[in-house]
Formats: sequence, structure tokens, C-alpha cells
Amino acid sequence: MKTIKTALALGLVLGLTLPLVADVSSDATPAASTTPTVHHHRHHKSKTVAKPDPATEIMMKQSDCFTCHSATQKIIGPSYTDVAAKYRNTPGAEDMLVKKVSEGGSGNWGAVPMVAHPQLSDAQLHAMVKWVLAH
Repeated sequence: MKTIKTALALGLVLGLTLPLVADVSSDATPAASTTPTVHHHRHHKSKTVAKPDPATEIMMKQSDCFTCHSATQKIIGPSYTDVAAKYRNTPGAEDMLVKKVSEGGSGNWGAVPMVAHPQLSDAQLHAMVKWVLAH
């Protein structure tokens, strides 16, 4: 029992979390309040970073996102990790990326254009961009 308590305490100190299981049978658009967060404490400042939502990942896989993108490797477009590193701390990045995904375009990551996704709702686009920025 002491080993289990030690492992749990270590997990809490390191900020480890268990994966969440999402029920996406009722709606493909996850509620904003269901996105778990991780609090990073460095020195005296605290920053909250959203964890990627499993329901949003399923929604993205049902779209065409993973045809050109991967979480960690460049395929046709940049990896989600690279996009997050470039834009995570940029003011207005979420709205800018939502517009880019909705309207498509090229130039930021090379000459190959990203196709427009006008069929996605604003809520879906925001959830997807938040998922990307959480990487």
C-alpha cells in the first residue's frame, strides 16, 4: 500500500494525469468546460495549459486534418507540435488559426496550400485549434 501511495504522490508532484475517455456519441462538438487543464508552477508564476481533448481528436480524425498533419511529424503541412510552438504564446493566435483553417491558404509553412474547411462550425474550429495549441 505504501508503494501505491508513493506512486500516486509522485504522479501528483510531476503533474501526471490519466487519459480521459470521452463520450462522443451525442455530439461531435465538445463542450469547452470538459477540456482538462494542467497547471505549471515555475518560480512564482502560474500558467494554465489546456490538455488535448480526446473528443476533439476524434472529430479531427473524422475530418481531413490528419491527411496533411500529424501530432509530431511534418507530412504535407506542419506538425501540430510545430504549430503550437510557433503560435501558442501569440496574442490572437486562436482566432487567426480558426480563420486560416476555415478559409484555407498558404505561405506560412511553404507553398502547398491548406484547403478551406467552410463546413466546420465556429465551435468545431475553435475546439480543433485549441487542441492543436495544446501540443
